[in-house]
Amino acid sequence: MGLEKPQSLALRDLIDAEALRRGLTALAKDSGDPGSLRKTGLVLIKAAFTQGREKVKYAVEKEGLPGLAAARALSQLQDTIIQVIYDYATKHVYYAQNPSSAERIAVVATGGYGRGELAPGSDIDLLFVRPFKQTAWGESVIEFILYMLWDLGLKVGHATRSLAESVRLAKLDITIRTAILEARYIWGDRGLYEDLRKKFWNEIATGNGRDFVEAKLNERGLRHGRQGESRYLVEPNIKEGKGGLRDLQTLYWIGKYLYHVDDAADLVEHGVFTKDEYKTFQKAEAFLWNVRVHLHYLMGRAEERLSFDVQPSLATELGYVNAEKPRRAVEAFMRAYFLVAKDVGDLTRIFCAALEEQHRKPRPSLSRMLPGFLKPRGPSDDFFVENGRLNVGPNVFRTDPANILRLFHIADTRGVDIHPHALRTVTRSLDLITDEVRNNPAANQAFLEVLTSRHDPERALRLMNEAGVLGRFIPEFGHAVGLMQFNMYHHYTVDEHLIRAVGNVAAIERGDLKQESPVSSEIIKRIQSRNALYCSILLHDVAKGLPGDHSDVGAAIAQSLCPRLGLSPGDTAAVAWLVKNHLVMSDTAQRRDVSDPKTVRDFVDMVQSPEMLRLLLVLTVADIRAVGPGVWNGWKGQLLRELYYAAENMMTGGDQMPSRSSRVAAAKAGLEDRLADFTQAERERALSRHYDNYWLAFEPEELERHARLIAKADAEGELLVLDATTNKFRAITEVILYTPDNAGLFSQFAGAIAMSGGSIVDAKAFTTSDGFAVDVFSVQDAEGDAFGDAERLMRLRQTIEKTLRGEIRPRRELARRVVRNRASAFSIRPKVHFDNEASRIATVIEVECLDRPGLLYDITQAIFEAGLSISTSMVATYGERAVDVFYVRDGFGHKIVHPARLETVEQRLMAALSPAPLDAGAPAKA
Repeated sequence: MGLEKPQSLALRDLIDAEALRRGLTALAKDSGDPGSLRKTGLVLIKAAFTQGREKVKYAVEKEGLPGLAAARALSQLQDTIIQVIYDYATKHVYYAQNPSSAERIAVVATGGYGRGELAPGSDIDLLFVRPFKQTAWGESVIEFILYMLWDLGLKVGHATRSLAESVRLAKLDITIRTAILEARYIWGDRGLYEDLRKKFWNEIATGNGRDFVEAKLNERGLRHGRQGESRYLVEPNIKEGKGGLRDLQTLYWIGKYLYHVDDAADLVEHGVFTKDEYKTFQKAEAFLWNVRVHLHYLMGRAEERLSFDVQPSLATELGYVNAEKPRRAVEAFMRAYFLVAKDVGDLTRIFCAALEEQHRKPRPSLSRMLPGFLKPRGPSDDFFVENGRLNVGPNVFRTDPANILRLFHIADTRGVDIHPHALRTVTRSLDLITDEVRNNPAANQAFLEVLTSRHDPERALRLMNEAGVLGRFIPEFGHAVGLMQFNMYHHYTVDEHLIRAVGNVAAIERGDLKQESPVSSEIIKRIQSRNALYCSILLHDVAKGLPGDHSDVGAAIAQSLCPRLGLSPGDTAAVAWLVKNHLVMSDTAQRRDVSDPKTVRDFVDMVQSPEMLRLLLVLTVADIRAVGPGVWNGWKGQLLRELYYAAENMMTGGDQMPSRSSRVAAAKAGLEDRLADFTQAERERALSRHYDNYWLAFEPEELERHARLIAKADAEGELLVLDATTNKFRAITEVILYTPDNAGLFSQFAGAIAMSGGSIVDAKAFTTSDGFAVDVFSVQDAEGDAFGDAERLMRLRQTIEKTLRGEIRPRRELARRVVRNRASAFSIRPKVHFDNEASRIATVIEVECLDRPGLLYDITQAIFEAGLSISTSMVATYGERAVDVFYVRDGFGHKIVHPARLETVEQRLMAALSPAPLDAGAPAKA
């Protein structure tokens, strides 16, 4: 049997306060001025304090002391140190033989320290209470205490106020009122502290407390807005985020203010929580404190964010271990966190429902606002309006459990909020959602109508999810609740991502995203089956985390679930296909050359019908937008639009696509018309220098811009021309480079752009018949915005010139770059895939690996060293994962088909992707 983990740590085991006091008294006998007494006393105090804190740390890390017990031990230790310092100051350093009534001070803890809980890296908040005006003695003592605490390395938030000032400011400022609400006596004049408590309850916390409650809930809302509205962010803030410790503390503050309780357990007696709900409160608090304390010790500072780089170590510290699949251990830990955050949300709803019942505030009757809807409550009403919100009778769910689904349906249909009491009743009735309810046609019809609502299905589904209904009614969805994907691409848990994706479809349908997604906003009007669209978006990632490919498993789930929801066989088949293939359009758009007819043909062969193409486009846009802030941008939108239009054209025009030669001829004719101001010789030169693949890669206006740029450069004898055009809608800067071609030029350009802080998302490289390179790069900055301000472009030009002259070596420069710490948490096995079927004229190489600065340079350099030329490159980054695609040919312009040659190219690429040194003396940053 293993040793039992300690559940508490006695103060006497941390510090011998009496021995410390004796030591300080001995020092004081040697006398000396206050400065020297502070300096000599600090040595003894610091040794005792440091030793005590190390004992707490050891108990947490080696003996399994729970986080909350550690927080309380640290608070007690801090109390003792402050008491010792106070006594040292008042008895030895600034001893007042005949103190007046003004020479009194109470040292009071506030904030989290006031609750008697202190995280290892947290500040300590102190209030020094004096009776009247400040005295020289009081000022000296307070200053001495503060300097000693600062010298101990503590961050101290402090205020010095008289009783009258404390009362006056607490009436004006909710933050000060909250601080005094949590005030706890540490040392000094206890009478002053007791006077402060009496005045607080008699002069400040008067009335019904509604202003305090509203202020704290508003404060909570603003805090959530700063941290990210969702409690399902995959790098949550454990203290300030939604579902974190501060939310529990807010409930405690409100409860203490309204019911004058000093312990959250007392809220049970006041009917706020049941005993089981209070146990949930305790478990949530214990879990969050355990994570927080371990996080502080792991980071060596007051860190509250569970960032990717710390999650693996923290999971191990907390006992989540999976030797075969370490990622699964992290995901298990984070799922436990998110389920606790969900519990905190449940408790908040329950708490607010109790407040509503016990502190009713009259509101306009909903029946007056919406004539004809839900009359005021009658004695037998199942659903009724109370304080302007939809509420339920006490037995409505027991009588007919399908009413749980009807509650959300009615609220959505009428556009009203659900009363907290109703949600509390739902949370307490989840056991009623059995297979009988899941197979109830009325319940399924209500759910489908909520899912496909033209109002706000995202809000309704989120309420259902947070109340626990969604996972119970659709058990397959329940698996996704709180499920985190350990990567930097997805910003939310799977369930939150799915609900946001549904909200995106609704927003597209309402026309809210016309500016950002014009094509999907238009074609959604032509979609024939809304049921298929909304069911596919809800289910597209529902199988994440289950064994097998999530697209295949999700399709099987759709085949089983959709008939239950009432979908026709045709719609069920459509949903299953969309779930199975929901990544096809984004992968094709971002990883293949859409200007190549073979790409479009393969895509059309898979999608087959215009209706499925429309469904797939809307699903793809909604899915990408739901990944997280900043993931969707104009560049991705442009790629999807190009693919959609090309596929639609091929579908509606059959196989009658113009031949390659006729398309080249049409492009040349169009450019000739645009260059009417050129001389005949200039026009002929512009039309004769490029090979066929160049003419098929650009729109007419782009061809004209290139032609004018090249003609001007030739006339002026410039051997390096850099031109940039920013497209804000597509969020890219198109950088055109024109210079005499030489081996490895593409790679040098890629390195120069990386060194200048640019990120290449697409690239095309061409060589003219007379040996000049025309390379076109679509570039973004690190935030996914266009790259095109004048200063950065000037720096880019200078870097390119120095690179071409050999003054800068990209490989060495990029090797010195330090990768973001977040990416260091991930390990991705590099992969190289060759595809000789995707293009008629080129071999497609797809490379997947961990992203890092200069990656594109390393890959393109390896391709150059393998004797290949790049015609087109597409670069996609999914968080920490880079997926780069290159269309390449050998020195004779042919595909690479020989197995031995392919193996050699693969070996070169794998060497470039490995964490081996990039250059002599310059270690790689992987």
